[in-house]
Amino acid sequence: MPTTGIPPLGVTRTPVGTRFAVWSHNAARIDLCLFDKQGEKELRRLSMARDGDVHSITLADVPTGSRYGLRAEGVYSPDHGLWFDPSKLLVDPYAIELDRPFRHEPRLTVFGEETADLVPKGIVADVKAAKPKPPLFRPGGLIYEVAVKPFTILHPEVPEKKRGTLAALAEPVVIEHLHHLGVSAVELMPIVAWIDERHLPPLGLHNGWGYNPIAPMALDPRLVPGGLKELRKTVEALHKAGIGVILDLVFNHSGESDRYGTTLSMRGLDNLGYYRHVTGQPGELINDTGCGNTIACDHPMVQRLVLDSLRHFVLAAGVDGFRFDLASILGRDTSGFHRDAALFSAIAADPLLSDRVLVAEPWDTGPGGYQLGNFPEGFLEWNDRARDDIRRYWRGDRHAVGALATALAGSSDTFSRWGETRTRSVNFIAAHDGFTLFDLVSYARKHNEANGEGNRDGHNENYSWNNGAEGPTDDPEVVTARRNDAMALLGSLFASRGTIMLSAGDEGGRSQHGNNNAYAQDNPITWLDWRRLDQKLVDHTAALSAMRRRFGVFAETPFFTGQGDVAWLRFDGRPMTIEDWEHPATDNLIMVLSTEDRQQQRSTRLAVVINRSHAPHPFSPPTSLNGEWQDALSDAALPAEAPARSVTFLLEVF
Repeated sequence: MPTTGIPPLGVTRTPVGTRFAVWSHNAARIDLCLFDKQGEKELRRLSMARDGDVHSITLADVPTGSRYGLRAEGVYSPDHGLWFDPSKLLVDPYAIELDRPFRHEPRLTVFGEETADLVPKGIVADVKAAKPKPPLFRPGGLIYEVAVKPFTILHPEVPEKKRGTLAALAEPVVIEHLHHLGVSAVELMPIVAWIDERHLPPLGLHNGWGYNPIAPMALDPRLVPGGLKELRKTVEALHKAGIGVILDLVFNHSGESDRYGTTLSMRGLDNLGYYRHVTGQPGELINDTGCGNTIACDHPMVQRLVLDSLRHFVLAAGVDGFRFDLASILGRDTSGFHRDAALFSAIAADPLLSDRVLVAEPWDTGPGGYQLGNFPEGFLEWNDRARDDIRRYWRGDRHAVGALATALAGSSDTFSRWGETRTRSVNFIAAHDGFTLFDLVSYARKHNEANGEGNRDGHNENYSWNNGAEGPTDDPEVVTARRNDAMALLGSLFASRGTIMLSAGDEGGRSQHGNNNAYAQDNPITWLDWRRLDQKLVDHTAALSAMRRRFGVFAETPFFTGQGDVAWLRFDGRPMTIEDWEHPATDNLIMVLSTEDRQQQRSTRLAVVINRSHAPHPFSPPTSLNGEWQDALSDAALPAEAPARSVTFLLEVF
């Protein structure tokens, strides 16, 4: 189905008035509903004219700020994939601002129940287009993953009215923190409008992460009360500070959920067109996402919606790029995942999108959903394999040193399979999904009791350890051991080649009390308590980041050749042998790197000394003919031994 000849969808200002347009193949009729300024009283209901599968109407008297929604008529037969119900007010998939957040109530799921009082209304807005600039962020930088509300809701120096909103990220005190850490780009967890999963309200819980969207372009009023203007100003402030902005977007499923879910937008407009269904069973939604439905990213009109959404955020706010949740869905059709899928090709060919930062979470829960390393060139990919290999090494697992070295070197085994010569890995130790970095060294098992699912939810295998006590403790030895392990994990992250990602608060020992699936905890479990951050750990993270920026070897993306660019040594200074790599209990490793010292503007070498044993260990530094070695973080003299559970960075000085 070609879409190039189809005029703009959504709301468009024209010389003769305001045009509203929506796509639906299966609807018999679609009405435009206009509401009063409060969005409570329906003032007019107008039938939209049909041209092919586009339903539209142009009105001369629609001022900026007008509230609107849609109603669709047609056959109601869920067994046949048809969910038309004119009692359901529907949100325009192209709406760019909404007058209120979504809230879940049973009426949204019942045929014939009126929902206009529940459903947000679209707001007619005049969008000021920006002239896009090249992205500030480049592969190899530090991405800082931020959940907008939890990040600043407790920040004592952010103005109270801005706490928990996007605007708080533009506050000087927040930008100062980002600068201290050397952040290259913030990656904002979803800020578009979402709804709670239906099981949460009865438990008194709410989705605090936003990974359950309804409208892909509309900003959620809870996080971005100032709408597009607030987003644009925040991006401008961060750009002025030299920090890029990446939006985390969800195009794999919607909050309309499974057969028993809500009818809020795409389901009511054309369920068969927007979602994937089991072949021959149109009433059976495919659930490759684990969230009840799967958006049909192989459908041309869905592809257009995705592309238009990306263009919108570039033009309206100047964002640097996008992270795609469960991104394998974007490349799926009925036969599976394809790295040359039409949507990927369209993004690469789009003049507005071709230079944007693209980050894939390279898996989904469906058959053949794990696609790490298989995305097309131009996509960075979350590398959970490297994450787990680094965790296993520091936990003390046997046969772990080889996998650690591979992760540090950019995972060439994964990212070279298509003939590529550069890593596209995004290395991370922890992210929003799973344990925080400090919980990783404080809990041997998950503790999700607060989620109301009997601790059955969340990953069971986290490759974590507790250093001798489960959870909070006053034992000074355990407290010290946990900090050392956190510092070692951070050292491994900042020593890895390619792009790296840090989850906000992990630099200061943030804890979720062992909850590894905290999406439903919009409360102090996930809110960052700035007063309790471990400043020693924060400063250590900042020092690692400064070191990484000083020596370009870490941010570079070509794979090592072993021809003078990297050497792997034992602690006696000799090259690692096959027997060393394969020994089940190898605890020590020295990675020697040739690099540019950007501060001294000359070539030099770094030695990354890794000791996972629980005791200090003497080592011999690499042979130096012209200089000597010193601590790269502190400029102190060469230590006599590697501290227990540590990553030490040594610089060759002349």
